[in-house]
Amino acid sequence: MVKKYYPTDFSQDIYGSQQQLKHFVSDASKDDDLKNISTLIDLCRCLVETGRHAVYNLIDRLLRLLITHPISIASVERAFSSMKIIKTRLRNKMEDENLANNLLIHIEGGILKNYSHEDVTADFISKMDRRVD
Repeated sequence: MVKKYYPTDFSQDIYGSQQQLKHFVSDASKDDDLKNISTLIDLCRCLVETGRHAVYNLIDRLLRLLITHPISIASVERAFSSMKIIKTRLRNKMEDENLANNLLIHIEGGILKNYSHEDVTADFISKMDRRVD
């Protein structure tokens, strides 16, 4: 799996990761704390709490990649879904910068709910460069 999905993250460490995995399986089968772990998050947490993350650094790195993988996929899917909503046929010729700004507003809409139109307008007016000709 490491060779296939994470070749750049573990390029020179492929052999080392196989050896660490063998030692880790042997170590885990003897340790009562590791026997009762049922999730990857708990395993990662246990490695850190017991200080084994330094000994099994490649296993720890792989666990962290596996734990964050679903989140990164969901973020990308969410962005493409938002792009599909914003970029309709009518707005198909939208410039990249304008599209990026509209996507940002759509994706981070929860943050924008904290601000009113009046606050934004007042802030914009206060920052305008006023020149007297």
